[in-house]
Amino acid sequence: MSARTFFTPVLRGPPDFSVRNKVSRAELQQKGLCRLRLRVRVYSREKNCSFRVSVRDVKSESYNISEDSVKFEEALDDVVLRSEDLDLDLESSVPWWEQFPKRWVIVILCFSAFLLCNMDRVNMSIAILPMSAEFNWNPATVGLIQSSFFWGYLLTQIAGGILADTVGGKSVLGFGVVWWSIATALTPIAAKCGLPFLLVVRAFMGIGEGVAMPAMNNILSKWVPVAERSRSLALVYSGMYLGSVTGLAFSPFLIHQFGWPSVFYSFGSLGTVWFAVWLRKAYSSPIEDPQLRPEEKKLISTSCASKEPVKTIPWGLILSKPPVWALIVSHFCHNWGTFILLTWMPTYYNQVLKFNLTESGLFCVLPWLTMAFSANAGGWIADTLVSKGLSVTTVRKIMQSIGFLGPAFFLTQLSHVNSPAMAVLCMACSQGTDAFSQSGLYSNHQDIAPRYSGVLLGLSNTAGVLAGVLGTAATGYILQHGSWDDVFKVSVGLYLVGTVVWNLFSTGEKIID
Repeated sequence: MSARTFFTPVLRGPPDFSVRNKVSRAELQQKGLCRLRLRVRVYSREKNCSFRVSVRDVKSESYNISEDSVKFEEALDDVVLRSEDLDLDLESSVPWWEQFPKRWVIVILCFSAFLLCNMDRVNMSIAILPMSAEFNWNPATVGLIQSSFFWGYLLTQIAGGILADTVGGKSVLGFGVVWWSIATALTPIAAKCGLPFLLVVRAFMGIGEGVAMPAMNNILSKWVPVAERSRSLALVYSGMYLGSVTGLAFSPFLIHQFGWPSVFYSFGSLGTVWFAVWLRKAYSSPIEDPQLRPEEKKLISTSCASKEPVKTIPWGLILSKPPVWALIVSHFCHNWGTFILLTWMPTYYNQVLKFNLTESGLFCVLPWLTMAFSANAGGWIADTLVSKGLSVTTVRKIMQSIGFLGPAFFLTQLSHVNSPAMAVLCMACSQGTDAFSQSGLYSNHQDIAPRYSGVLLGLSNTAGVLAGVLGTAATGYILQHGSWDDVFKVSVGLYLVGTVVWNLFSTGEKIID
């Protein structure tokens, strides 16, 4: 970089000058004047810089000159060097956007992937209404279509974790986004071809989204230090919540203006934009990134997973550890209540609170917004506690206990409230405290087995998806033979079971290397 201004060095110590001219002391003294080419390294209080100086008409008697170096006795505080004589290499010349931590670029890209993930997932819940009217689908067929997503989603949880840990999270997550985006865009075509084609495309979409969480977990385990783990995961998972809000907000508008196929075409095309950025900016681990600054690479390497690639998965060792089973059981208990609330909430608003369908849809957005806010708040709280010296184990137990006991408490209050406003508040608070789980069990995979965090999340999330499928079906059976109070009692019971299991068997320490 050539500056066109003056530069006044503020010295921390005497500068070093190296002579580039190969002349002897005798020759210098004989001529009295000479032209020297010097390389100067200045150590300032804030930065180091180096530059070359051409010096003309220097009187030899003013300096102590040797063949190897020239040393000045006086500091250069009052010396002003013209910029045309300088060749500066200053770190401050780097644009601010290039100084932004690369690990947080990765986190933001994962956040945007999860935003797209839930946008593409929830659009069917809106588009299914005009689709069923056009194709004359009965409620049983609608339920079959809605459930077909989970066929593929269940299949790729563990497989996605294995591939992420062995091949690399960048390739697996990139594949997942492209795969489910194509499936989303093909949905209108499949629907017009017939029901079997639509079921296959929806299952294919589940295959793509099934690898997302394990791949993301693998990437962040390599990129994000422990002190930033909770807030990074909270931000990524809040992308899912905001994706649901975005999908629920824009789908009705697109359907009204352009017809129901436009929802799938527009949402699906966004995946190609994300993938182009992902290919240019993302790497599976810091060691693969040639542009990563040395100081950030050092920070990450002292706190993250081993750089050695995974060759085989030690299934026996993994499944023999009680904290692993604490994760699996807790994930099941957590998702039972979460999926019930998110799946049956519009029905509850309509049947119990007597809201119409428009109001039900509006209030369905509220829990997602609450979860997005509280998940990030919980992440900052957890990382702050860790940075202040509290053990990771204690922090994980505190956050997950809030994630279990908070929803359990607010669900028990639903039978005691008399106004719709208080009921909605209880539901929002239930989901808000539920989101503290992002700093509890969802962060724990990277704590206990960073090298196998993808596989571990695949295992526990498989149990979580099963809980969602079973819980959704069981709720319908309970409502047919009982009441909403019975539904909430089952959820509260599982929250309490999860609390006990988590506090007895979980840990924040690495148990598998």
